[in-house]
Amino acid sequence: MPNNNNGYPSSLSAWVTVTILMVAYVLSFIDRQILNLLVEPIRRDLVISDTQMSLLMGLSFALFYTVCGIPLGRLADTRSRRGLIAVGVLFWSAATAACGMAKLYWQFLLCRVGVGVGEAALSPAAYSLIADSFPPERRATAISVYSMGVYLGSGIAFLLGGLVIQFASAQGDLVLPLLGEVRPWQLIFLILGAAGVLFTLLMLAVHEPARRGVGAGVAVPLAEVGRYIRSNRRTVLCHNFGFAGLALAGYGSAAWIPTFFIRTYGWDAGQVGIVYGSIVAVFGCLGIVFGGRLADRLARRGRDDANMRVGLYAAIGALPFVLAFPLMPDALWASVLLAPAVFCLSMPFGVAPAAIQEIMPNAMRGQASAIYLFVITLIGLGLGPTAVALVTDFVFADDQALRYSLLIVTVLAVASSILLLWRGLHPYRESLQRLQQWSLGTA
Repeated sequence: MPNNNNGYPSSLSAWVTVTILMVAYVLSFIDRQILNLLVEPIRRDLVISDTQMSLLMGLSFALFYTVCGIPLGRLADTRSRRGLIAVGVLFWSAATAACGMAKLYWQFLLCRVGVGVGEAALSPAAYSLIADSFPPERRATAISVYSMGVYLGSGIAFLLGGLVIQFASAQGDLVLPLLGEVRPWQLIFLILGAAGVLFTLLMLAVHEPARRGVGAGVAVPLAEVGRYIRSNRRTVLCHNFGFAGLALAGYGSAAWIPTFFIRTYGWDAGQVGIVYGSIVAVFGCLGIVFGGRLADRLARRGRDDANMRVGLYAAIGALPFVLAFPLMPDALWASVLLAPAVFCLSMPFGVAPAAIQEIMPNAMRGQASAIYLFVITLIGLGLGPTAVALVTDFVFADDQALRYSLLIVTVLAVASSILLLWRGLHPYRESLQRLQQWSLGTA
């Protein structure tokens, strides 16, 4: 039975959908982030620099993730979203397994491109599915729960990755049938790829809800989509680039924090994985759910710009912590200050996609979400890790200066986000009114 008289799916069906999509997101972020814990062994075996490593962590994935995301977002607006996600999971899982068989740098680079292409199918379709499963006043919380996959996946990647590295390193290289000698880091990619292929069967339990809202079930020409987005350009620019700054701070720091602890405090990869993985999994999940709940509460109290406003609050809260943690004299204090930094940087990434759903007609949601993902991923994941590496390699020319590179990049990114999100509050409220006018014109 529906959960209200507007014809939305039952609460049980809707939350089953969110849970399965969140697990898919968890798997995608494990595959995406496990590389950050394996910097030193991969650099050693492939004989590459920090900057080359950053291209594996960021740009090789992000460039194709973003380019493929826009056409896949259009497919999400017109085709089976469940089927699109299932194909994407299969593709990125196969590419992840192929990372475990790479012997040369260019082979690894191509495999990371494949991971990016497959993962591009997930979020535009997932956001659209969730938006059609929950009424607007519950949507930010639902999307925040889905977005917990970012932090659960990243945390599990570091936590279990650290444990697996400790175990596998103690065992040494393995010899597998057909593959021959396999390094511990290669084995991790092979296991993750196999897990993703098995997960695809779970997608059969996802209910494809009826499309609803303004423009539901209508194939809107690309020209009209472009005109509508241009009419909301101030909102789109402040929203996308404001949240992209926070993504740059988050991805840039996440890519290099394990190496920061190894180089600065002498920890090993297993120790970093357990501590940092726990911080990300716990404080990241708490932050993103808190952000969604806060936005829904502000919306019920009449704040039309609640989703944007939560992003602004998060950026202001994060600034002192990203300024302080890289400068701490010991690992304990760095870890203590890292926890609230992760909490604040995670808060916006459930409300950011929810904000897009609120200002776009149904038939444009997947495409608008893909543009949002294009911007935040290209800037956040594409430039974040590389920006930190470039400052280390070319400004300081000293691997031990990584703490200062982290500080410079994250502080500048968060400060830029504060300005953009503040400037975007009024245009966002205008966009909400524009959607109502558009609906009257198409009724």
